Amino acid sequence: MIPFATPGFRPCPSLLHSVLILLACCSFVYAADTENDPLANSAPAISTESTDKTDAKMAARLQSIYGEIENLQSLEVAVSKGVISVSGEVANEAQAQDALRLANRIEGAVTVNDNIERTLSVQENLSPILAYLRETGSAWLRAAPLALVALVLFAAIAYAGHRFASWRAFWQRILPNPFLADLAGQALRVMAVLFGLLLALNLLGATALIGTILGGAGVLGLAIGFAVRDSMENYIASIMLSVRQPFRADEHVIINDHEGLVVRLTSRATILMTLDGNHLRIPNSEVFKATILNYTRNPQRRFEFLLGVDADDDPGAAMQVGLDELEKLDWVLQDPEPLSIIESVGDSNIVIKFMGWVDQRHSDFGKARSLAIRAVKNVLEDKGFTLPEPIYRLRFDSKAPAKAIDAARAQTSTDHQRKRPVDKTDQALLDQPHDLTPMKRLREMADKDRAAATEEDLLDDSVPIE
Repeated sequence: MIPFATPGFRPCPSLLHSVLILLACCSFVYAADTENDPLANSAPAISTESTDKTDAKMAARLQSIYGEIENLQSLEVAVSKGVISVSGEVANEAQAQDALRLANRIEGAVTVNDNIERTLSVQENLSPILAYLRETGSAWLRAAPLALVALVLFAAIAYAGHRFASWRAFWQRILPNPFLADLAGQALRVMAVLFGLLLALNLLGATALIGTILGGAGVLGLAIGFAVRDSMENYIASIMLSVRQPFRADEHVIINDHEGLVVRLTSRATILMTLDGNHLRIPNSEVFKATILNYTRNPQRRFEFLLGVDADDDPGAAMQVGLDELEKLDWVLQDPEPLSIIESVGDSNIVIKFMGWVDQRHSDFGKARSLAIRAVKNVLEDKGFTLPEPIYRLRFDSKAPAKAIDAARAQTSTDHQRKRPVDKTDQALLDQPHDLTPMKRLREMADKDRAAATEEDLLDDSVPIE
């Protein structure tokens, strides 16, 4: 009698849940075992018909296969009811596994019994290796004449390319730019070596190796290209600069924030001699993209300076006095003519900007500007214009004596109205001739450095400048 059917019996819900969970787990485990069991899923069904004749055919077939394989000729095969038993001796585990795989492939085989003994004999394991080495050596000896011909062919093509690439007169005649001529020669060398290598490999019949080399070269070239991206950019910039020629040697330029005289242009950098006599190397990739200011291209250069006069003075008269003085200076050009404008008006002064032009071939820019400032300043003071001084506002204590405050104010007013007397000594110094010739020392240093350099200069005066 089933207990659950007893009158008045109520099954416990928790007990029922536990039983159901246990049954589900058992089903899952059984299903997993069934999936992992090769005999339950992947193995073919075992035939119900097996005769001695079938077993004999299976044994004979497998034995004949072993007889054709040198390392498995000593094995013996026995088949009973589709079960194959393999016995005998082999040299190592790899040969035993080969024999078992062949046995499993026989049609009608139910399973294979491994009765093979691994002898691990030194002689038997070394014999295949020695035989392989002998065969490889014999093959190399047979291929030696053909390999020698391929080597001679490769050497001849590479040497011919090298000699032709070294013919500088020919390349310079075709490409006047020396940098491009050298680049074309180097490219021809590389192409000759690659062509000779491919032709030699093709002669040897290594066509598969040719594809491998080309594929590897492409991947290697891509990797190298990413690794030396900055160097390649700098190299390409050098080519473009050598073609465009943005400046000449000894020209005074500003490249971005770097100022100096151009010494030379190399395949990697542009060399400047700074105004304080130091060497400055700027990568060509920066020079190619930089903003270049060239002071030498146009010999006429404008200078300017600011001077302030008192707010009570007439700015127009001050401007005219300054312009008249600039026109008297020998080193200031009359075409373009000097100019003056009011720059700004402050609380206590008026700022005037004076501008003039000099010829840098005959006058040093810094010296000319300095002497022009001195001349205009002196003439303004001589004509009674006041160059205002800084004014400070002071707050006095209300307890201070009124007489002291009035005296201080009167003294300040007197000093402010005091005019500078004419100094004949300064005028005499200004009138005497001054040496305004451009400084040659820096240019001499740049020329000396250029003459002693071992790097090839890509600047060429015969090439049109950009």
